[in-house]
Amino acid sequence: MTPGGEASGSLRLHGTLVEVLGVGALLRGPSGIGKSETALELIRRGHRLVADDVVELRAEQGVLVGAAPPLIRHHVEIRGLGILYVPDLFRPDAVRDACPVSVLCRLEPWRADAEYERVGFERPAQELLGVRLPALLLPVRPAGNMATLVEVAVRDHRLREAGVVAAARLDERVREETRRP
Repeated sequence: MTPGGEASGSLRLHGTLVEVLGVGALLRGPSGIGKSETALELIRRGHRLVADDVVELRAEQGVLVGAAPPLIRHHVEIRGLGILYVPDLFRPDAVRDACPVSVLCRLEPWRADAEYERVGFERPAQELLGVRLPALLLPVRPAGNMATLVEVAVRDHRLREAGVVAAARLDERVREETRRP
């Protein structure tokens, strides 16, 4: 596999991969946006780190699987603190060697002039190695709680996989109300 490139069904990306409630969430965004800090808070809440800074992806029978390169596995880099070994800081099961990737969360600096999703009928998707993933754009604001947003994004993904879409339910209730005499 070449850095940043695809070769024989694999890809190496800049990002952070965490397993949240059994779901692999790939955090992408510019350097310094807060991916590692978000992962640290998720780990503190009982979720698990798979990869920080570099994520190696491979497609296996239509499933995208992510892992850290062996050299940096189980480590996280936090500006101001340096490189930390997650099992020593938290607990041995705070990490996983690999996991399927189910959700892509792109973190970007919040912009007042940008249009962000506010209803959520459908999720945009992005394809990686032939696998389509829901791709959420999460704006980062000062003092924003990105770990909570990622956790809620995963919970919503699980509900959608079960056929439960909050926006569609509300839309149906509004339609029922407007049909009443």
